Amino acid sequence: MIRIAIQSKGRLNEESTALLGEIGINVDDSKRKFLSRSDNFPLEVLYLRDDDIPQVVANGTAALGIVGLNEVEEKGFKVDIVKKLGFGGCRISLAIPKSEEYDGPAYFNGKRIATSYPAILRRYLDKEGIKAEIEVITGSVEIAPSAGIADAIFDIVSSGGTLVSNGLKEVEKVFFSEAVLISSGKLSAGEQAILDEMLFRIESALGSRKKKYLLMNLPQASVEQAVKILPAMRSPTIMPLAAEGWCSMHSVVDEKDLWEKIRQLKEIGAEGILVLNLDKIIP
Repeated sequence: MIRIAIQSKGRLNEESTALLGEIGINVDDSKRKFLSRSDNFPLEVLYLRDDDIPQVVANGTAALGIVGLNEVEEKGFKVDIVKKLGFGGCRISLAIPKSEEYDGPAYFNGKRIATSYPAILRRYLDKEGIKAEIEVITGSVEIAPSAGIADAIFDIVSSGGTLVSNGLKEVEKVFFSEAVLISSGKLSAGEQAILDEMLFRIESALGSRKKKYLLMNLPQASVEQAVKILPAMRSPTIMPLAAEGWCSMHSVVDEKDLWEKIRQLKEIGAEGILVLNLDKIIP
């Protein structure tokens, strides 16, 4: 049995729970308080505030955790980053009133900056040689300038809509974050074996994201050109069709390249192209 700490609510909770489900780990949290157990995998889930997760993993209360990289960096506890998970992306940025003129980081000299991330901010200010006062606020940081608490803020930005609605503009993108799987680094042999199985499943699930499976009919004479267009994971699958001179070709492509690949395939005679979603890719 291994214990993993995840955020008790919010977007990271939803995406972490979805990932566990995607890799075949059932956790019934419908009646949970703070601890749930999987009925088909040796895993316990501990639900906590995100800023408590690095500490409980570092002290061994939970062997694993899923948390934003920003919290790992801010809290400074000794944990191992096992895997970046590709969701929960955001950045921590400096923002100022939109009416202010901005001429670079030196703007912040002598200013008061409100934030919930004083450690990350202090490292940035020291690196840039900026002398500024940090006002630590645990919530609603974006109202600090209008309330007269600070001249600027250092806070999480996703879409930027909250900044705009509070009359602010983003001027420096300082730290980029995403969800990470962390470990105490003190796993027993049994716990390591469970983690290895989880990692195998996670990599299989994440590997299928942003990829598409293509099936098409293709003139036999165009196969060599098609292979250059679609190198696939090893090489495309090619099967003969009943119609003489034609074959069926199967391959996997990155979603970002999909339409360009389809255009190129159409130009060499591909027909009946099917685009399918992938569930898992087993390496």
